[in-house]
Amino acid sequence: MSSQATTAELALPRDIAATIVDPKAHADLDRIHAAYTWARANNPLGIAEVDGYDPFWVVTKHADLMEISRDGEAFHNSDRSALVYPRASIEQYIKARGKPNSSDTLISLDDPEHRKLRGLTQNWFMPNNVAKLNQRVRDIAQLSVNRMLEKGGTCDFVQDVALQYPLRVVMDILGVPSTDEPLMLKLTQQIFGPQDPDMARDKNAADPVARAKMVQAIMAEIFGYFAGVTADRLKNPRDDIATVLSTAQIDGQPISDAVRNGYYLIIATAGHDTTSSSTAVAMWALARDPSLLSRLKADPTLISGLIDESIRWGSPVRHFMRAATKDVMVRNRKIAKGDWLMLCYGSANRDEEVFERPFEFDIDRKNKHLGFGYGPHVCLGQHLAKLEMRVLFEALLPRLESVELAGDLVMTAANFVSGPKRLPIRYRMK
Repeated sequence: MSSQATTAELALPRDIAATIVDPKAHADLDRIHAAYTWARANNPLGIAEVDGYDPFWVVTKHADLMEISRDGEAFHNSDRSALVYPRASIEQYIKARGKPNSSDTLISLDDPEHRKLRGLTQNWFMPNNVAKLNQRVRDIAQLSVNRMLEKGGTCDFVQDVALQYPLRVVMDILGVPSTDEPLMLKLTQQIFGPQDPDMARDKNAADPVARAKMVQAIMAEIFGYFAGVTADRLKNPRDDIATVLSTAQIDGQPISDAVRNGYYLIIATAGHDTTSSSTAVAMWALARDPSLLSRLKADPTLISGLIDESIRWGSPVRHFMRAATKDVMVRNRKIAKGDWLMLCYGSANRDEEVFERPFEFDIDRKNKHLGFGYGPHVCLGQHLAKLEMRVLFEALLPRLESVELAGDLVMTAANFVSGPKRLPIRYRMK
């Protein structure tokens, strides 16, 4: 951290800094957004000093996130942890792997390696190819509509629909059989919710080293599963991403097992979980506001606005970290070479300078959200995610006559990826 780190002007209040990294705070939307709002108004680029963590800059404004995200040369993902882990967790990863990140995924690599790896599957996720998946996705969406019909007017939309639908789409594209989807869902929730009481594999893993070892064990299980998939695809290639990754080469050389495992990991987890969260947020909005359902039923072209606003409002990816590769000025403050920065997407997507009435859910807004990130690391699957959500609501809205909340929206306690984990609803369908 730069020499300015000890000055009162730069330091965030300790309670604000602690809230931003606290998984429980991310399950309490009032609490986390109160902290973000204070930071944007009073210290939008401040330094967090939290017990057990290395100091880091907290970036809360939309413009600053864009500036940092677009500059992949000045701000790296791989030099330090790409997630805000405690110091002891990072030391455990370095001890196990010689690197500060738990695995080699697209989010923890930099160009040119990052760019070359994206190129392996990029065609699968570009708009033209995603459009070819329309019928496959539509068939899977219809299964979700049928499931709601079978539930007879009440369900937990997260557990019964939002988690299952994008999971089936991504596993179909990846090449994972439907019989293994429950395993993939369980492992995803354990990876993203290691401190959530409903999702943690080991609820007694209280200290950072134990949690790091727990995450490593979960990843080892995922890697072991996909080692079998890779072996099969080398013998029996198919039209799926698993085949692409099993046979992939960069610069004429096969990709390493570590890189392949990281690729599998990011698609098999984040590839569906974040879409599930945004889908659940969209249903929450419909259940809270009957007039919104009426508008969408009357004019399905408004679904695109519902999708973008759900992604903005939910911001399921709460943060990524960057490390400065050189001294650089941001918001007239000197970021020193080696400094660690947290990009707070949930805050940027409530920035009052960009979004009028940012805490209102408004499908008519001209949406400039950063829910998919920005710059070289913008989400590879953004077009697929939007297709999935659009197709589901195109299939569901004509059948959905009414919907209301039947209980409280409950969020996952996690500071990296957090979204709804329970959404009880009551509805009528035809």
